[in-house]
Amino acid sequence: MTAERGDGPHVRQMLGAYVLDALEEDETASVARHLQRCGACAAAYVEVVDAVSLLAMLSAEDLLE
Repeated sequence: MTAERGDGPHVRQMLGAYVLDALEEDETASVARHLQRCGACAAAYVEVVDAVSLLAMLSAEDLLE
C-alpha cells in the first residue's frame, strides 16, 4: 500500500490483484475495508473492474490483431 498526503495507506497498487482474487486473505480483507471508506480508491476499483471485464471479452484472435 502507498501513503498519500498523510491520509493513510491507499490500495490503488493492489486493486488489480484484488479484482483477480490474487491477494492473501488478510490483504483482501484490508483492501475491502479500505474501499468502504476511501472514495478515491473505490473509484479506481470501479475502473479496474471495468477494464478486467472488457479484457475478459477478448479472444486470443483479438489479441493477435
